[in-house]
Amino acid sequence: MSSSRQSRTCTASKRSGQHVRIQIVGRGRMGRSLTAALFAAGADVAAEPSGHGSDGSDADVVILAVPDGAIADAAGVIAPGRIVGHMSGATTLAPLAPHEAFSLHPLITVTGADLDDVSSGGPHPFSGVPAAVAATTPRALGVGEALAAHLGMRAFTVADEDRAAYHAAASIASNFLVTVEGVAETLAATAGVPRDALVPLVRAAASNWAEHGAAGALTGPVVRGDDETVERQRRAVSERMPGELALFDALVSSTRSLAARVRGTELHEEDRS
Repeated sequence: MSSSRQSRTCTASKRSGQHVRIQIVGRGRMGRSLTAALFAAGADVAAEPSGHGSDGSDADVVILAVPDGAIADAAGVIAPGRIVGHMSGATTLAPLAPHEAFSLHPLITVTGADLDDVSSGGPHPFSGVPAAVAATTPRALGVGEALAAHLGMRAFTVADEDRAAYHAAASIASNFLVTVEGVAETLAATAGVPRDALVPLVRAAASNWAEHGAAGALTGPVVRGDDETVERQRRAVSERMPGELALFDALVSSTRSLAARVRGTELHEEDRS
């Protein structure tokens, strides 16, 4: 065992119950955060992640925390006999062949601040986070689920054929939400309204969606059928942010569809009562 590896016990063991040594490949924020979190949680993991090209020869489980496009190349140099995992949400398990393989995708973004917190002994960003897990064998699935549990994550499975839809949903829920808020922020600024004035509204909307789902959280002029107000909004967007008019129109159309489904559900419930 190398001097950089600490002899620490990890509950992420093979189904046989034997001790498992873990190697993280990838020195980006995800690789460093995952390494620090596992190390702090008592895993037998090298104190620092290795760079691309590591063969994982002194590990039982190798986790590739590398860009999606680099997964196949990184997996190609891993020594045979290892269980190999990746951290991608969109990528299937195919690039890990012929290794016994799993994927572990935490539904969270990792920032430099998160890494600083873990490095200074603070909480790691994975605790309580849902994580998508898939695997090519029951043993590999057991490793992925055990790793998630060891970090306090809530694991759920996603089949390879569902990966693109799952990852698109995650992007819409996180990346696209920020994009929409960016448009709102810029439009508000044209009226002299600061970004922080929108924050309580955004938080309330997100909280209502988390508690009630989209149908129960929807409010505003579209769901009320106030077409005159929507048209005034559209003219303002057209005048002040013409490049975002197509986005506004698409969001209004999608919101109308959601509102129609809400009204249809309510009518159906009234008919049953």
